[in-house]
Amino acid sequence: MMLQESFELLQFAFIVGFSSFLLKCVNYKVLFRDDPNFTNTSKITLSDVMDGPAECVASFTVTMWTCILVSLFCWILRLVSVIYHFFQYSEIRSFYQSALQIDDKDLDNLTWHEVQQRLRKAQQEFQMCIHKVELTELDIYHRILRFKNYLVAMVNKNVLPLKFKIPICGETVFLTRGLKYNMEFLLFWGPWAPFDNSWHLRDDYKNANRRRELAKDLSKVIGYIGVLNLLLAPLVLLWQLLYAFFSYAEIVKREPGSLGTRRWSIYGRLYLRHFNELDHELQARLSRAYRPATRYLSGFSSNMVAIFARNFAFLAGAILAVLVLLTVYDEDVITVEHVLTLITILGAVVAGCRVLIPEENVVWCPESLMETVLTQVHYLPAEWKDKAHTNEVRAGVAKLFQYKAVYLLEELISPVVTPFILYFGLRPRAQEIVDFLRQFTVDVVGVGDVCSFAQLDLHKHGQAQWHASLTSDERCSFHESLPTGENHLEEAEGGKIELSLIHFALTNPEWRPPEAAEEFLTALRSLIQNELIVNPLVQQSVLSQSRGIPSLIQSLARSCSLVPPSGDTQSLRPKNYSVIGRGIAKREGPLGSRVGTDNSSYIGGMSANELSHSDSTLDGLALSEPVAANMALSTLLLRDIQSQHRRNPQNIRNVVPGVMPEIRESPHEDNLADPDEVAAVLSAAVKNLSTGSRTVNLK
Repeated sequence: MMLQESFELLQFAFIVGFSSFLLKCVNYKVLFRDDPNFTNTSKITLSDVMDGPAECVASFTVTMWTCILVSLFCWILRLVSVIYHFFQYSEIRSFYQSALQIDDKDLDNLTWHEVQQRLRKAQQEFQMCIHKVELTELDIYHRILRFKNYLVAMVNKNVLPLKFKIPICGETVFLTRGLKYNMEFLLFWGPWAPFDNSWHLRDDYKNANRRRELAKDLSKVIGYIGVLNLLLAPLVLLWQLLYAFFSYAEIVKREPGSLGTRRWSIYGRLYLRHFNELDHELQARLSRAYRPATRYLSGFSSNMVAIFARNFAFLAGAILAVLVLLTVYDEDVITVEHVLTLITILGAVVAGCRVLIPEENVVWCPESLMETVLTQVHYLPAEWKDKAHTNEVRAGVAKLFQYKAVYLLEELISPVVTPFILYFGLRPRAQEIVDFLRQFTVDVVGVGDVCSFAQLDLHKHGQAQWHASLTSDERCSFHESLPTGENHLEEAEGGKIELSLIHFALTNPEWRPPEAAEEFLTALRSLIQNELIVNPLVQQSVLSQSRGIPSLIQSLARSCSLVPPSGDTQSLRPKNYSVIGRGIAKREGPLGSRVGTDNSSYIGGMSANELSHSDSTLDGLALSEPVAANMALSTLLLRDIQSQHRRNPQNIRNVVPGVMPEIRESPHEDNLADPDEVAAVLSAAVKNLSTGSRTVNLK
């Protein structure tokens, strides 16, 4: 970490110094042979092109000196920050070595799960937190993700002004690193922020009687920061241009199509993030969704644009081919004025046109791809169901999964746009922010003030339409106290609490949730077992049929303990293994790239080693990651519940939908169904997803 920050400090100084040198210390007349004294000179040396230090400094203008002094001031502030971080990182290193018994050489080979277990053990031994005997996994996540959980909740409840309507472009989303930095500075760690330290919200913000006064003060601070951003906009814009040029110029020259690739936007990362989800967990999930999301958006193409692209590519390619052949025949051709520039431009045009030309041998199935994306990102608007082929949905996905060129353009214009968003967008919402912090902040013993949404409280923040049918069983007694429409303002949108709860329970199998959460997870586990485990005909069909079964059903079935090791049919009996349970020992590395389990751990009868060798995949989902597969299936089930609630909200508590139809077995044990017939029923199950039918009788 110190190495990275040191190089960033050096990079800042290099960009400022090198830009000043190029602007004032290079004699471009001599370099381009515009000086009469060097017109007929056969060779120009570096000493002829570069001015001496004294002459160079003497040519600096007042504006130049102002920029250098401001840059020097920023560099000194950054240096102080690096020095402060050095002592922090030293303490962290000492803590790892002494309390956690982790040496530097072992750090790269440890997973987060192992670090977390050692941290909990150290708490029992050293009592680092004096208010609690033991630290739970949720306590640790709350400390790490305190402010990020607030941001995720504010985006979920649309408190922050991030969506704007532009006359020609329509509704657009704008969130850049600069705007996000300013918002975090204003709300969390700045000197005038509502938080007086990293764990405590100011007492004034917890007093409802002072809400208007606090909103007025916060509005003034936001206004001042907005004006300050406007004054510094020219310098920040200059920095953004220089940094982008030095960072991307070589990449664009080498790979012109690189700006046509996509990345998850900053807004998308906040919108799609679970509560209590660490950075490496989010990155692993979005990385699995990258390929299907790219394939989905690549399927949208305009025939007219493709025609123009093919013809422009032909013209530019023809000229480029001639210039390349002439250069190969005689290398002196490249010394002709502007020939090298022309070759570079034509190459970029050809690469850009190829991005706009759709592939010929690709079958585009938008609904299937959208469902695959949903199994990984988990959060997509319900209105998009069965509309994946429309331009409206495509535009919505593009806001979350944007071109790198769009990302770069937004970062370049951010210094100009950010001051106006702060002053005219965020400042008027000061009252909403103050009320949000007061209403959704709870004090947790040993942790401090945290966002109440991050408590994963189904009573307070859950949405009944996402889990009402799961709690209709007599075993689940808490559904009567679920939120109603009267307190809709306290509900997290899009099933955020339910899906976050499932994700946290899967990634932290030793965590003991509250009673209501445990009942919800048990109900969901029962639903999955009834649909995929209890039914013996479904199990036999998955075992015996490798063809004719939809890949999605087969992949999820394999990941949800339908396939026993070594073909042992005895292990197909109903077990206490659960898709959402306490027996999953997940070991995920720093970037979610390494997963394994203890040798004694089985996922419903299938060991981790056998899971890793399974040939079934969910288009970007590696089934060696059982947590991802379990989370994908849970997402599909809950989305189906929510979809049926939208269609028939009156009968939601009487409906228990499922992904797969129920197949009723014949009362005669020896009257077994034909495997081909079972496979046909399973194929029909996929069609039943959209119709909502659940029961299929097989005689």
